[in-house]
Amino acid sequence: MTRIDFYLLAQAGESTRDRFACRLAEKAYRLRHSVHIQAADRPRAAELDELLWTFRDGSFVPHELIDSSDAPVEAPVTIGCTDAGLRPADLLINLTDALPPALDSFPRVAEIVTSDEDRKQRSRTLFAEYRSRGHTLEVHELP
Repeated sequence: MTRIDFYLLAQAGESTRDRFACRLAEKAYRLRHSVHIQAADRPRAAELDELLWTFRDGSFVPHELIDSSDAPVEAPVTIGCTDAGLRPADLLINLTDALPPALDSFPRVAEIVTSDEDRKQRSRTLFAEYRSRGHTLEVHELP
């Protein structure tokens, strides 16, 4: 069963969520894990692609924006927004409001929750859905 980690951030805003996703992807990459970041749509995926180059001075996270093509993927971190382009990875960072596609094919899924009321409510719904499917849930409260 997939382990789902909910990261509860004290700050609000999508930019806070995106920056934390980049930090999490960088940490996993440094631990030699493969990562897929699932964005809600192509513009959000493009924003994350750019942010992974600039979110922290001196950081280097080799990544690739993927689509539905069958082209081989070399990067340890991928960003996508469709089910068709999804590749297996050790960690899926879900930045959508729905259960991730092919959920059971990932050993770990990260859900990032900011202090915005609407984000907390959407995350509560996802938490309940994950729990009803029998997944292992972990909650991490961060400053």
